Amino acid sequence: MESLTKELRCRNSALKPIQITKRNNITNHNGTDDGIASDEEEPLSPAARLFHEPNFNIYIIAILAFKNPIDVRVVYEKLPQTLLKHPRFSSLQVVDDKNGGIMKWVPTNVNLDNHIIIPNIPQTLETPDKFLEEYLYNLSKTSIDSSQPMWDLHLLNLKTSDETEAMGILRVHHSLGDGTSLMSLLLACTRQTSNPDAVPTVPTNKASKAGWFSSYSYRGGGPWWQRCFMTFCMVLWLVWNTLVDVGHFMATALFLEDTETPIKAPVGVELNPKRFAYRTVSLDDMKLIKNAMNVTINDVAIGVTQAGLSQYLNRRYGEGQKDEGATEKKNNLPKKKIRLRSTLLINIRPSSGIQALADMMEKNTEAKWGNWIGFVILPLTVGIRDDPLDYVRDAKATTERKKHSLEALYSFSVASMVLKLFRIKAANTPLTHTTLGFSNLVGPQEEIGFYGHVIDFIAPSCYGHPHGLMINFQSCVNKMTIVLSVDENTIPDPQRLLDDFEASLKLMKEAVYAKALAQGRGGHA
Repeated sequence: MESLTKELRCRNSALKPIQITKRNNITNHNGTDDGIASDEEEPLSPAARLFHEPNFNIYIIAILAFKNPIDVRVVYEKLPQTLLKHPRFSSLQVVDDKNGGIMKWVPTNVNLDNHIIIPNIPQTLETPDKFLEEYLYNLSKTSIDSSQPMWDLHLLNLKTSDETEAMGILRVHHSLGDGTSLMSLLLACTRQTSNPDAVPTVPTNKASKAGWFSSYSYRGGGPWWQRCFMTFCMVLWLVWNTLVDVGHFMATALFLEDTETPIKAPVGVELNPKRFAYRTVSLDDMKLIKNAMNVTINDVAIGVTQAGLSQYLNRRYGEGQKDEGATEKKNNLPKKKIRLRSTLLINIRPSSGIQALADMMEKNTEAKWGNWIGFVILPLTVGIRDDPLDYVRDAKATTERKKHSLEALYSFSVASMVLKLFRIKAANTPLTHTTLGFSNLVGPQEEIGFYGHVIDFIAPSCYGHPHGLMINFQSCVNKMTIVLSVDENTIPDPQRLLDDFEASLKLMKEAVYAKALAQGRGGHA
């Protein structure tokens, strides 16, 4: 593994100004050229420049688990026809010294041999899961050379305990786009296995199309005066929630920090390599809870997160006591309330959608793209509850309130202004004052293939973030994958935390069944 780290480092270097000649061709391993849609230079957005600061240099990774071995030749053949059609994946990020050091996107040649990485895997490998874990860990120690487009694809024909035949690891610098847009672009490169001409479909609702903070208008019936009055009340609620959230955001940026707990990492953790761990659970189980409680999948995911973190912290606070088995069963949490919050990065620009991105790659049409990032600070409940469904109820109350707030839009404006005036030292303070990052991305409803390679599950994550813990939920058909990116000095046992998440989901499922059974008996009484 040490040789792997050296090999990756020789491919990468620190970000630096470079001089290039503008070109608009893609070169594949056969030496042939394919045109791209755009050859115009564009300045980087403030959010994209933010991700180039030394202590906010974030990379997104997406682990693709395949049911069949990878045909490298097919990947070389298909990439120029799909992913590289997107200008961001065939452009350099260049510092223009003549215009005050502004960074610009400049189209360039793309040599796929520099972007497709095929590591040497020992033929007799006793622990493939450990090999993958160490590979990802060593990958997080490296960066991508800024003299080329900032992405790469690692192809590993590696059988794991998940009963998959191969793994693909797509690594993309966060300046290329936000997580939701990049996931949509990745899915636009796939097709349904049952219909090779059809792109995947994902669950949608009107609120998600309109944005995080859109569901504040009254949509009920009644006389016109009632509708006007209710709309007025909803607007007042929106204004009040926004004022409260803005005050909370400013306090967090200036002085309000989370409680020091075993999972809160020290300052500077963004420079440490990260350990990655994932666990696949049943999406049907989460839907069962969702339907029984009339909540969303996101509410269930946050509820599972709160329950799992409560159990994990309870165990960590009880470490060192004589009878650790008995200690885990009692409440070891501090009597004083724990302030534990998650930071969500929200793209306030509506996503173009999978079909629009697929059309862009196939027909050279235009699609909206860019990092318009706003922050949402999400408080998480930590405590031992008798009813595991209480965690979901708390999550629903919190998310409903956050949906009726313009916090993301406000924080985007403030972050852009602060970035121009004070650079990153002030712009990322709200993140360093919170404990963890959280994300829940919606995946395909049908089985899909990536250039003919059937995907079993998708596990996205990132490194370079100023937290000791990043939690990602990613759905794919009937599976939900929980992915952790952790600082091993802060969370040395990520698999145990995943155990707590899985056990919490099981307890919630059992509580739903027990409640339904009790109601059934009551109905027959």
